[in-house]
Amino acid sequence: MGSITIDDGKLKVLLKQAVIEALEERAELIRDLLSEAVEDIALAKAIKEGEGTQSIGKDEVFQALE
Repeated sequence: MGSITIDDGKLKVLLKQAVIEALEERAELIRDLLSEAVEDIALAKAIKEGEGTQSIGKDEVFQALE
């Protein structure tokens, strides 16, 4: 079985091209993934902040939303 050799510079260029192509073709998917990640981080932060506050009842929540 033969072996293939490629220099580091050529490999780096090929990998960059592949990543750029993948990003261009799947831009919407990547945008959705990043959006989900930001939402998850914001939710985790809100939960952590809420752990230190006083609890209120469901009725009070719905009144505030009206």
